[in-house]
Amino acid sequence: MVKTILYDGLNLSLQKGTGVATYTRGLIKTARSLGHQTGIIHNVQNKLPQNLLLREIALFDDPSKARLGAIALGKNWIHRRIGAPFGVTPTRIELTGAVILKSKPLQDRVLDSDYLYANNDLFGTARQHFKNYGKSLPLSFAQSPDILHCTYPIPMRARKALNVCTIHDLVPLRLPYLTEDRKRYHYRMLKHLVKSVDHIVTVSETSRQDIVRILGVDESRVTNTYQAVDVPRRLREKPQDVAADEIAGIFNLDWKKYFLFFGAFEPKKNLSRLVEAYLSAKVDYPLIIVGAPGWKDDQTQLLIEDARFRFFVQQDNRITPGRRIHRFDFVSYNLLVSLIRGARSVLFPSLYEGFGLPVLESMLLGTPVLTSTEGSVPEVAGEAALLVDPYNTQSLRNAVRSLANDQDLCDHLAEVGPKQAAQFSPERYQQKIATLYDSLLGS
Repeated sequence: MVKTILYDGLNLSLQKGTGVATYTRGLIKTARSLGHQTGIIHNVQNKLPQNLLLREIALFDDPSKARLGAIALGKNWIHRRIGAPFGVTPTRIELTGAVILKSKPLQDRVLDSDYLYANNDLFGTARQHFKNYGKSLPLSFAQSPDILHCTYPIPMRARKALNVCTIHDLVPLRLPYLTEDRKRYHYRMLKHLVKSVDHIVTVSETSRQDIVRILGVDESRVTNTYQAVDVPRRLREKPQDVAADEIAGIFNLDWKKYFLFFGAFEPKKNLSRLVEAYLSAKVDYPLIIVGAPGWKDDQTQLLIEDARFRFFVQQDNRITPGRRIHRFDFVSYNLLVSLIRGARSVLFPSLYEGFGLPVLESMLLGTPVLTSTEGSVPEVAGEAALLVDPYNTQSLRNAVRSLANDQDLCDHLAEVGPKQAAQFSPERYQQKIATLYDSLLGS
């Protein structure tokens, strides 16, 4: 039976991708493949206008360009202080086709969904509502969905619907020194959510056990669906010489002659130790880092900059022979896939992950992976990656040397990686999601 499932657009509107955005896209596409109608609830900066075209424009407008007058700022301040005590009714947005949606980031905001809703400062209002009243913000819809599935812990709920929340990990509680969350708020909010929602979803057995043990949730109320990765065939099967020409022409990198790290630039990614281990390994291959600067990364930034300029002078933002480390804030997804495929190894020694998508993506593409013994990553990597204690810089250094010098090791990991990645195929993920929704809806 066809059901209507709404999802939050919290991460879909971000200018640069995140693991949660990837999760949300995959979940919505999977629900659609199962025959369900889907909808997305978005956050907008200003109050939505009555004019239908202007509503559509507001949904896709650049939030950084928003300008509020004094009256609007005053209303927003009062609204934030009160926190919408009686809830909100998100506005339905109909797409007319007037706004051109040729780029993938814009297309990702809609994902061919049947319903689009938006509300002024929706997610901020939800957080303020919880701070004020200790409860989730109620959402009302003219036509209630069957399920509201929040893909990230947000204190809001849909009236007259089942409410589901995905908790990816408990990093703010288990490693509080590695995140900037307000820990008391985060703990209180999670404790409220796990009691008030109809079901909790997570993405690894490690996270599932954390949720059960630390938040005191009955095991029957938490489902681990894992995640899937589905790199488009046109990118996976792009001829090697074409991909090699891309990375040579853009970065001046040779195929399988560099190491790669990609992901969020945050403390739990363990970049400081990775850079120290890489430099002390004294290998010939440069290290490419793809990730924008984030919170509490000053020390890592200084280390990277020192390594970059101590070994070679920067020339036109290109990799030159002898240059050890180069960082890019962002590259397109198409180019990132080519970079992963062309790397001698992906280095991802994270201190803790709820899942670890970079590991799965790299193994799927046949690239050797060095990763961590901590968190959920061993569940994803199995025996198809080189697992290292991420706190031990010497072990990291030795692993980097092994990958640089041992061709047999690299060949072995390149062979077994895709086989391990197949354990997390879109088909298996679809079955897990189907079982989850069927059990909730009583199908």
